[in-house]
Amino acid sequence: MSPRAAKQKPNLAELLRAGRIDEFIALALDMEAVDLADVLSSLDDDERLTAVRALPPEVSSEALAEMPEEEHAEDTLAALEPEQAADIVDEMADDDAADLLQDLDPEEQERILSAVEDRTEVDRLLAYDEESAGGLMTTHVVTVLDAATAGEAIEAIRRQAEEMEGFYQVFVVDGAHHLVGLLPLKDLVTSPPERGVREFMEAPDITVTPDRDQEDVARLMARYNVPSVPVVDAGGMLLGRVTFDDVIDVVEAETTEDLLQFGGVSADEELGGSWAEAVRSRLPWLYVNLLTAFAAASVVLVFSDAIRELKWLAVFMPIIAGMGGNAGTQALAVSVRRIALGQVSAGEEIGIVGKEVVVGLVNGIASALVAGGIGWMAAGPQFGAVVALAMVANLGVAGFAGAFVPLFLERLRIDPAIASSVFVTTFTDMCGFFLLLGMATHFLL
Repeated sequence: MSPRAAKQKPNLAELLRAGRIDEFIALALDMEAVDLADVLSSLDDDERLTAVRALPPEVSSEALAEMPEEEHAEDTLAALEPEQAADIVDEMADDDAADLLQDLDPEEQERILSAVEDRTEVDRLLAYDEESAGGLMTTHVVTVLDAATAGEAIEAIRRQAEEMEGFYQVFVVDGAHHLVGLLPLKDLVTSPPERGVREFMEAPDITVTPDRDQEDVARLMARYNVPSVPVVDAGGMLLGRVTFDDVIDVVEAETTEDLLQFGGVSADEELGGSWAEAVRSRLPWLYVNLLTAFAAASVVLVFSDAIRELKWLAVFMPIIAGMGGNAGTQALAVSVRRIALGQVSAGEEIGIVGKEVVVGLVNGIASALVAGGIGWMAAGPQFGAVVALAMVANLGVAGFAGAFVPLFLERLRIDPAIASSVFVTTFTDMCGFFLLLGMATHFLL
Protein backbone atom coordinates (compact mmCIF):
# COMPACT_ATOMS: atom_id res chain seq x y z
CA MET A 1 0.00 0.00 0.00
CA SER A 2 1.26 3.49 -0.79
CA PRO A 3 2.11 5.89 2.11
CA ARG A 4 -0.73 8.11 1.01
CA ALA A 5 -3.23 5.24 1.06
CA ALA A 6 -1.96 4.03 4.43
CA LYS A 7 -2.54 7.50 5.86
CA GLN A 8 -6.06 7.73 4.40
CA LYS A 9 -7.23 4.27 5.40
CA PRO A 10 -8.29 5.04 9.02
CA ASN A 11 -9.68 8.43 7.93
CA LEU A 12 -12.12 6.83 5.50
CA ALA A 13 -13.49 4.48 8.14
CA GLU A 14 -13.88 7.38 10.57
CA LEU A 15 -15.62 9.51 7.96
CA LEU A 16 -18.08 6.74 7.19
CA ARG A 17 -18.84 6.11 10.85
CA ALA A 18 -19.35 9.85 11.39
CA GLY A 19 -21.89 9.96 8.56
CA ARG A 20 -19.72 12.20 6.38
CA ILE A 21 -20.56 10.23 3.25
CA ASP A 22 -19.67 12.91 0.70
CA GLU A 23 -16.14 13.26 2.10
CA PHE A 24 -15.83 9.47 2.21
CA ILE A 25 -16.78 9.18 -1.46
CA ALA A 26 -14.43 12.01 -2.49
CA LEU A 27 -11.46 10.28 -0.88
CA ALA A 28 -12.50 6.82 -2.09
CA LEU A 29 -12.67 7.99 -5.71
CA ASP A 30 -9.02 9.00 -5.51
CA MET A 31 -7.80 5.63 -4.19
CA GLU A 32 -6.48 2.55 -5.94
CA ALA A 33 -8.97 -0.32 -5.95
CA VAL A 34 -6.73 -2.57 -3.84
CA ASP A 35 -6.36 0.14 -1.18
CA LEU A 36 -10.09 0.77 -1.11
CA ALA A 37 -10.56 -2.99 -0.72
CA ASP A 38 -8.43 -2.78 2.45
CA VAL A 39 -10.72 -0.06 3.77
CA LEU A 40 -13.83 -2.14 3.07
CA SER A 41 -12.21 -5.16 4.73
CA SER A 42 -11.64 -3.15 7.90
CA LEU A 43 -15.36 -2.31 8.23
CA ASP A 44 -18.06 -4.44 9.82
CA ASP A 45 -20.86 -5.86 7.66
CA ASP A 46 -23.29 -2.95 8.09
CA GLU A 47 -20.62 -0.31 7.53
CA ARG A 48 -19.35 -2.10 4.43
CA LEU A 49 -22.87 -2.29 3.04
CA THR A 50 -23.34 1.46 3.63
CA ALA A 51 -20.05 2.20 1.86
CA VAL A 52 -20.84 0.05 -1.18
CA ARG A 53 -24.31 1.57 -1.51
CA ALA A 54 -22.79 5.06 -1.49
CA LEU A 55 -20.01 4.41 -3.98
CA PRO A 56 -20.50 4.44 -7.76
CA PRO A 57 -20.80 0.89 -9.20
CA GLU A 58 -17.62 1.25 -11.27
CA VAL A 59 -15.65 1.99 -8.06
CA SER A 60 -17.26 -0.51 -5.69
CA SER A 61 -17.02 -3.30 -8.29
CA GLU A 62 -13.22 -3.03 -8.47
CA ALA A 63 -12.87 -2.84 -4.68
CA LEU A 64 -15.10 -5.86 -4.05
CA ALA A 65 -13.16 -7.86 -6.63
CA GLU A 66 -9.88 -7.06 -4.81
CA MET A 67 -11.10 -8.03 -1.34
CA PRO A 68 -9.56 -11.18 0.22
CA GLU A 69 -11.68 -14.30 -0.12
CA GLU A 70 -12.05 -14.70 3.65
CA GLU A 71 -13.78 -11.29 3.87
CA HIS A 72 -16.74 -12.66 1.85
CA ALA A 73 -17.39 -9.77 -0.49
CA GLU A 74 -20.15 -11.90 -2.04
CA ASP A 75 -22.22 -11.47 1.15
CA THR A 76 -22.11 -7.70 0.72
CA LEU A 77 -23.18 -8.10 -2.90
CA ALA A 78 -26.08 -10.36 -1.88
CA ALA A 79 -27.26 -7.85 0.75
CA LEU A 80 -27.78 -5.14 -1.89
CA GLU A 81 -30.96 -4.56 -3.82
CA PRO A 82 -30.94 -6.71 -7.00
CA GLU A 83 -30.69 -3.68 -9.29
CA GLN A 84 -27.68 -2.20 -7.51
CA ALA A 85 -25.98 -5.59 -7.24
CA ALA A 86 -26.59 -6.08 -10.97
CA ASP A 87 -25.04 -2.68 -11.75
CA ILE A 88 -21.90 -3.74 -9.86
CA VAL A 89 -21.76 -7.10 -11.64
CA ASP A 90 -22.12 -5.30 -14.99
CA GLU A 91 -19.01 -3.24 -14.18
CA MET A 92 -16.92 -6.28 -13.22
CA ALA A 93 -14.79 -8.42 -15.48
CA ASP A 94 -16.70 -11.60 -16.22
CA ASP A 95 -14.24 -13.81 -14.31
CA ASP A 96 -14.34 -11.56 -11.23
CA ALA A 97 -18.15 -11.53 -11.30
CA ALA A 98 -18.26 -15.32 -11.60
CA ASP A 99 -15.78 -15.71 -8.74
CA LEU A 100 -17.98 -13.64 -6.43
CA LEU A 101 -21.28 -15.20 -7.48
CA GLN A 102 -19.84 -18.73 -7.33
CA ASP A 103 -19.91 -18.64 -3.53
CA LEU A 104 -23.59 -17.67 -3.32
CA ASP A 105 -26.56 -20.00 -3.26
CA PRO A 106 -28.16 -20.59 -6.69
CA GLU A 107 -31.22 -18.62 -5.59
CA GLU A 108 -29.08 -15.60 -4.68
CA GLN A 109 -27.16 -15.90 -7.95
CA GLU A 110 -30.37 -15.90 -9.94
CA ARG A 111 -31.81 -12.99 -7.96
CA ILE A 112 -28.82 -10.84 -8.95
CA LEU A 113 -28.27 -12.15 -12.48
CA SER A 114 -31.94 -11.68 -13.39
CA ALA A 115 -31.32 -7.93 -13.26
CA VAL A 116 -28.01 -8.06 -15.20
CA GLU A 117 -28.32 -6.69 -18.73
CA ASP A 118 -26.07 -9.28 -20.40
CA ARG A 119 -25.42 -12.33 -18.24
CA THR A 120 -24.35 -14.77 -20.96
CA GLU A 121 -20.62 -14.76 -20.26
CA VAL A 122 -21.03 -14.94 -16.48
CA ASP A 123 -23.48 -17.84 -16.83
CA ARG A 124 -20.93 -19.69 -18.99
CA LEU A 125 -18.21 -19.29 -16.36
CA LEU A 126 -20.50 -20.31 -13.50
CA ALA A 127 -21.06 -23.64 -15.26
CA TYR A 128 -17.42 -24.60 -14.64
CA ASP A 129 -15.89 -25.85 -11.43
CA GLU A 130 -14.46 -22.83 -9.59
CA GLU A 131 -11.09 -24.58 -9.15
CA SER A 132 -10.70 -25.41 -12.84
CA ALA A 133 -9.30 -23.45 -15.77
CA GLY A 134 -12.87 -22.75 -16.90
CA GLY A 135 -13.76 -21.24 -13.53
CA LEU A 136 -10.56 -19.20 -13.58
CA MET A 137 -10.65 -17.86 -17.13
CA THR A 138 -12.08 -14.73 -18.64
CA THR A 139 -13.91 -14.91 -21.95
CA HIS A 140 -12.55 -11.50 -22.96
CA VAL A 141 -9.84 -12.15 -25.53
CA VAL A 142 -8.30 -10.22 -28.42
CA THR A 143 -8.41 -12.23 -31.63
CA VAL A 144 -7.57 -11.75 -35.29
CA LEU A 145 -8.43 -14.00 -38.22
CA ASP A 146 -5.67 -16.10 -39.73
CA ALA A 147 -6.69 -14.85 -43.17
CA ALA A 148 -6.08 -11.20 -42.20
CA THR A 149 -3.13 -9.03 -43.20
CA ALA A 150 -0.95 -7.16 -40.72
CA GLY A 151 -2.81 -3.92 -41.44
CA GLU A 152 -6.21 -5.57 -40.91
CA ALA A 153 -4.95 -7.21 -37.72
CA ILE A 154 -3.83 -3.87 -36.25
CA GLU A 155 -7.24 -2.37 -37.00
CA ALA A 156 -9.02 -5.36 -35.44
CA ILE A 157 -6.85 -5.13 -32.31
CA ARG A 158 -7.52 -1.40 -32.03
CA ARG A 159 -11.30 -1.97 -32.11
CA GLN A 160 -11.22 -4.72 -29.51
CA ALA A 161 -8.77 -2.93 -27.21
CA GLU A 162 -11.28 -0.12 -26.71
CA GLU A 163 -13.58 -2.57 -24.92
CA MET A 164 -10.91 -4.30 -22.79
CA GLU A 165 -9.06 -3.15 -19.71
CA GLY A 166 -5.84 -4.86 -20.74
CA PHE A 167 -4.46 -7.74 -22.75
CA TYR A 168 -1.12 -9.52 -23.00
CA GLN A 169 -1.49 -11.71 -26.06
CA VAL A 170 -3.31 -11.67 -29.38
CA PHE A 171 -4.81 -14.98 -30.45
CA VAL A 172 -5.13 -16.01 -34.09
CA VAL A 173 -8.29 -17.94 -34.92
CA ASP A 174 -9.84 -19.37 -38.06
CA GLY A 175 -13.35 -18.66 -39.30
CA ALA A 176 -14.83 -21.19 -36.84
CA HIS A 177 -12.98 -19.57 -33.88
CA HIS A 178 -10.50 -22.43 -33.53
CA LEU A 179 -7.18 -21.34 -32.05
CA VAL A 180 -4.45 -21.61 -34.68
CA GLY A 181 -1.67 -19.43 -33.27
CA LEU A 182 -0.40 -16.41 -31.35
CA LEU A 183 0.51 -13.08 -32.89
CA PRO A 184 3.88 -11.60 -31.83
CA LEU A 185 3.23 -7.87 -31.39
CA LYS A 186 6.79 -6.92 -32.36
CA ASP A 187 6.49 -8.73 -35.70
CA LEU A 188 3.03 -7.24 -36.20
CA VAL A 189 4.09 -3.60 -35.87
CA THR A 190 7.24 -4.07 -37.95
CA SER A 191 5.56 -5.98 -40.79
CA PRO A 192 4.32 -4.33 -44.01
CA PRO A 193 0.54 -3.78 -43.86
CA GLU A 194 -0.03 -6.25 -46.70
CA ARG A 195 1.89 -9.12 -45.05
CA GLY A 196 -0.36 -12.05 -44.12
CA VAL A 197 -0.79 -12.99 -40.47
CA ARG A 198 -0.13 -16.65 -41.29
CA GLU A 199 3.44 -15.76 -42.28
CA PHE A 200 4.58 -14.65 -38.82
CA MET A 201 2.13 -16.08 -36.30
CA GLU A 202 3.54 -18.55 -33.77
CA ALA A 203 2.18 -21.80 -32.40
CA PRO A 204 0.88 -21.42 -28.81
CA ASP A 205 3.32 -22.66 -26.18
CA ILE A 206 0.56 -24.29 -24.16
CA THR A 207 -3.20 -24.63 -24.14
CA VAL A 208 -5.52 -26.01 -21.46
CA THR A 209 -9.03 -27.40 -21.48
CA PRO A 210 -11.65 -25.82 -19.21
CA ASP A 211 -11.70 -28.84 -16.87
CA ARG A 212 -7.93 -28.63 -16.16
CA ASP A 213 -7.21 -28.19 -12.45
CA GLN A 214 -6.15 -24.67 -11.47
CA GLU A 215 -2.95 -25.92 -9.83
CA ASP A 216 -1.91 -27.55 -13.11
CA VAL A 217 -2.59 -24.28 -14.93
CA ALA A 218 -0.44 -22.35 -12.45
CA ARG A 219 2.43 -24.82 -12.82
CA LEU A 220 2.26 -24.68 -16.63
CA MET A 221 2.31 -20.88 -16.70
CA ALA A 222 5.28 -20.79 -14.33
CA ARG A 223 7.14 -23.40 -16.36
CA TYR A 224 6.63 -21.73 -19.74
CA ASN A 225 6.78 -18.16 -18.32
CA VAL A 226 3.73 -16.90 -20.20
CA PRO A 227 1.48 -13.98 -19.17
CA SER A 228 -1.71 -15.84 -20.10
CA VAL A 229 -2.74 -19.24 -21.36
CA PRO A 230 -5.55 -19.91 -23.86
CA VAL A 231 -8.42 -22.17 -22.81
CA VAL A 232 -9.80 -24.35 -25.61
CA ASP A 233 -12.45 -27.05 -25.83
CA ALA A 234 -11.86 -30.61 -27.03
CA GLY A 235 -12.19 -29.45 -30.63
CA GLY A 236 -9.66 -26.64 -30.29
CA MET A 237 -12.19 -23.78 -30.18
CA LEU A 238 -10.95 -20.78 -28.19
CA LEU A 239 -13.09 -20.25 -25.07
CA GLY A 240 -11.07 -17.71 -23.12
CA ARG A 241 -7.77 -17.13 -21.32
CA VAL A 242 -6.33 -17.47 -17.85
CA THR A 243 -4.14 -14.51 -16.86
CA PHE A 244 -1.15 -14.37 -14.53
CA ASP A 245 -2.93 -12.21 -11.91
CA ASP A 246 -5.50 -14.95 -11.40
CA VAL A 247 -2.75 -17.56 -11.15
CA ILE A 248 -1.02 -15.56 -8.40
CA ASP A 249 -4.23 -15.77 -6.36
CA VAL A 250 -4.40 -19.52 -7.02
CA VAL A 251 -0.82 -20.09 -5.86
CA GLU A 252 -1.46 -18.10 -2.68
CA ALA A 253 -4.69 -19.96 -1.93
CA GLU A 254 -3.24 -23.41 -2.64
CA THR A 255 -0.11 -22.71 -0.59
CA THR A 256 -2.23 -21.54 2.35
CA GLU A 257 -4.37 -24.66 2.07
CA ASP A 258 -1.35 -26.96 1.97
CA LEU A 259 0.30 -25.25 4.94
CA LEU A 260 -2.88 -25.50 7.03
CA GLN A 261 -3.37 -29.16 6.18
CA PHE A 262 0.30 -29.90 6.74
CA GLY A 263 -0.11 -28.57 10.27
CA GLY A 264 -3.17 -30.72 10.89
CA VAL A 265 -5.65 -27.85 10.40
CA SER A 266 -8.64 -28.07 8.10
CA ALA A 267 -8.27 -26.16 4.83
CA ASP A 268 -11.75 -24.74 5.48
CA GLU A 269 -10.50 -22.70 8.44
CA GLU A 270 -10.35 -19.00 7.60
CA LEU A 271 -7.30 -17.09 8.76
CA GLY A 272 -9.47 -14.22 9.93
CA GLY A 273 -12.20 -16.41 11.44
CA SER A 274 -13.43 -16.38 15.04
CA TRP A 275 -12.06 -18.53 17.87
CA ALA A 276 -15.18 -20.73 17.70
CA GLU A 277 -14.55 -21.47 14.02
CA ALA A 278 -10.92 -22.27 14.77
CA VAL A 279 -11.93 -24.68 17.54
CA ARG A 280 -14.41 -26.47 15.26
CA SER A 281 -11.74 -26.78 12.58
CA ARG A 282 -8.87 -27.95 14.77
CA LEU A 283 -10.52 -30.08 17.46
CA PRO A 284 -11.19 -33.11 15.17
CA TRP A 285 -7.49 -33.24 14.28
CA LEU A 286 -6.56 -33.03 17.96
CA TYR A 287 -8.87 -35.98 18.66
CA VAL A 288 -7.06 -37.92 15.93
CA ASN A 289 -3.76 -36.95 17.52
CA LEU A 290 -5.05 -38.04 20.93
CA LEU A 291 -5.98 -41.48 19.62
CA THR A 292 -2.64 -41.96 17.87
CA ALA A 293 -0.82 -40.79 21.01
CA PHE A 294 -2.59 -43.52 22.99
CA ALA A 295 -1.49 -46.00 20.32
CA ALA A 296 2.12 -44.91 20.79
CA ALA A 297 1.75 -45.02 24.57
CA SER A 298 0.49 -48.60 24.36
CA VAL A 299 3.95 -49.63 23.15
CA VAL A 300 5.43 -48.15 26.33
CA LEU A 301 2.90 -50.05 28.42
CA VAL A 302 3.97 -53.35 26.88
CA PHE A 303 7.58 -52.72 27.97
CA SER A 304 6.80 -51.17 31.37
CA ASP A 305 8.81 -53.87 33.17
CA ALA A 306 11.92 -53.00 31.16
CA ILE A 307 11.57 -49.31 32.08
CA ARG A 308 11.30 -50.22 35.78
CA GLU A 309 14.46 -52.32 35.51
CA LEU A 310 16.47 -49.74 33.53
CA LYS A 311 15.34 -46.20 34.32
CA TRP A 312 17.69 -44.62 31.74
CA LEU A 313 15.28 -45.90 29.08
CA ALA A 314 12.73 -43.29 30.23
CA VAL A 315 15.32 -40.58 29.56
CA PHE A 316 16.22 -41.73 26.04
CA MET A 317 12.71 -42.68 24.85
CA PRO A 318 11.60 -39.09 24.06
CA ILE A 319 14.99 -38.38 22.46
CA ILE A 320 14.74 -41.29 20.03
CA ALA A 321 11.08 -40.58 19.28
CA GLY A 322 11.58 -36.80 18.94
CA MET A 323 14.51 -37.15 16.56
CA GLY A 324 12.47 -39.56 14.44
CA GLY A 325 9.53 -37.17 14.40
CA ASN A 326 11.70 -34.26 13.26
CA ALA A 327 13.37 -36.33 10.55
CA GLY A 328 9.99 -37.61 9.37
CA THR A 329 8.58 -34.10 9.20
CA GLN A 330 11.58 -32.97 7.11
CA ALA A 331 11.08 -35.83 4.63
CA LEU A 332 7.34 -35.16 4.57
CA ALA A 333 7.81 -31.45 3.83
CA VAL A 334 10.17 -32.17 0.93
CA SER A 335 7.92 -34.89 -0.50
CA VAL A 336 4.72 -32.83 -0.30
CA ARG A 337 6.50 -29.92 -1.96
CA ARG A 338 7.75 -32.16 -4.80
CA ILE A 339 4.20 -33.37 -5.36
CA ALA A 340 2.80 -29.83 -5.25
CA LEU A 341 5.30 -28.68 -7.89
CA GLY A 342 4.55 -31.66 -10.13
CA GLN A 343 8.10 -33.00 -9.81
CA VAL A 344 7.07 -36.61 -9.27
CA SER A 345 6.80 -38.62 -12.49
CA ALA A 346 5.43 -42.13 -12.85
CA GLY A 347 7.95 -44.71 -11.71
CA GLU A 348 10.00 -42.25 -9.63
CA GLU A 349 8.32 -43.04 -6.32
CA ILE A 350 10.74 -45.83 -5.34
CA GLY A 351 13.71 -43.58 -6.02
CA ILE A 352 12.22 -40.75 -3.93
CA VAL A 353 11.47 -43.06 -0.99
CA GLY A 354 14.92 -44.64 -1.31
CA LYS A 355 16.63 -41.28 -1.23
CA GLU A 356 14.80 -40.22 1.95
CA VAL A 357 15.61 -43.55 3.62
CA VAL A 358 19.32 -43.07 2.81
CA VAL A 359 19.19 -39.49 4.11
CA GLY A 360 17.49 -40.73 7.28
CA LEU A 361 20.07 -43.48 7.83
CA VAL A 362 23.05 -41.16 7.27
CA ASN A 363 21.58 -38.54 9.62
CA GLY A 364 20.76 -41.36 12.04
CA ILE A 365 24.38 -42.53 12.10
CA ALA A 366 25.60 -38.99 12.75
CA SER A 367 23.04 -38.51 15.54
CA ALA A 368 23.74 -41.98 16.97
CA LEU A 369 27.39 -41.10 17.55
CA VAL A 370 26.30 -38.38 19.97
CA ALA A 371 23.28 -40.09 21.55
CA GLY A 372 25.05 -43.44 21.82
CA GLY A 373 28.09 -41.83 23.40
CA ILE A 374 25.95 -40.15 26.04
CA GLY A 375 24.13 -43.44 26.63
CA TRP A 376 27.49 -45.21 27.07
CA MET A 377 28.56 -42.69 29.70
CA ALA A 378 25.21 -42.92 31.45
CA ALA A 379 24.64 -46.68 31.62
CA GLY A 380 27.51 -48.51 29.96
CA PRO A 381 28.65 -49.54 26.47
CA GLN A 382 25.85 -52.04 25.82
CA PHE A 383 23.21 -49.46 26.61
CA GLY A 384 25.01 -46.93 24.41
CA ALA A 385 25.00 -49.41 21.53
CA VAL A 386 21.26 -50.04 21.94
CA VAL A 387 20.58 -46.30 21.90
CA ALA A 388 22.73 -45.85 18.79
CA LEU A 389 21.05 -48.70 16.90
CA ALA A 390 17.58 -47.43 17.83
CA MET A 391 18.50 -43.93 16.64
CA VAL A 392 19.79 -45.12 13.26
CA ALA A 393 16.83 -47.43 12.67
CA ASN A 394 14.19 -44.89 13.71
CA LEU A 395 15.58 -42.13 11.49
CA GLY A 396 15.62 -44.59 8.59
CA VAL A 397 11.98 -45.41 9.36
CA ALA A 398 11.24 -41.68 9.55
CA GLY A 399 12.68 -41.10 6.08
CA PHE A 400 10.58 -43.95 4.71
CA ALA A 401 7.35 -42.74 6.36
CA GLY A 402 7.88 -39.09 5.44
CA ALA A 403 8.25 -39.96 1.75
CA PHE A 404 5.97 -42.99 1.41
CA VAL A 405 2.82 -41.64 3.11
CA PRO A 406 2.27 -38.58 0.86
CA LEU A 407 3.20 -40.51 -2.29
CA PHE A 408 0.78 -43.29 -1.35
CA LEU A 409 -2.02 -40.80 -0.74
CA GLU A 410 -1.28 -39.10 -4.04
CA ARG A 411 -1.69 -42.47 -5.78
CA LEU A 412 -5.09 -42.79 -4.09
CA ARG A 413 -5.95 -39.28 -5.37
CA ILE A 414 -6.13 -37.96 -1.81
CA ASP A 415 -4.53 -34.57 -1.12
CA PRO A 416 -1.06 -35.50 0.23
CA ALA A 417 -1.02 -32.45 2.49
CA ILE A 418 -3.36 -34.28 4.86
CA ALA A 419 -0.45 -36.65 5.55
CA SER A 420 0.59 -34.22 8.24
CA SER A 421 3.10 -34.56 11.01
CA VAL A 422 0.24 -35.85 13.21
CA PHE A 423 0.48 -39.21 11.42
CA VAL A 424 4.17 -39.36 10.58
CA THR A 425 5.38 -38.42 14.07
CA THR A 426 2.99 -40.96 15.63
CA PHE A 427 4.47 -43.64 13.39
CA THR A 428 8.02 -42.67 14.32
CA ASP A 429 7.08 -42.45 18.02
CA MET A 430 5.73 -46.00 17.98
CA CYS A 431 8.72 -47.34 16.05
CA GLY A 432 11.18 -45.42 18.21
CA PHE A 433 9.67 -46.73 21.44
CA PHE A 434 9.49 -50.28 20.10
CA LEU A 435 13.05 -50.27 18.76
CA LEU A 436 14.62 -48.86 21.92
CA LEU A 437 12.56 -50.83 24.43
CA GLY A 438 12.53 -54.01 22.38
CA MET A 439 16.29 -54.11 21.87
CA ALA A 440 16.90 -53.15 25.51
CA THR A 441 14.68 -56.01 26.65
CA HIS A 442 16.38 -58.48 24.33
CA PHE A 443 20.02 -57.51 24.87
CA LEU A 444 20.16 -55.96 28.35
CA LEU A 445 17.60 -57.79 30.47
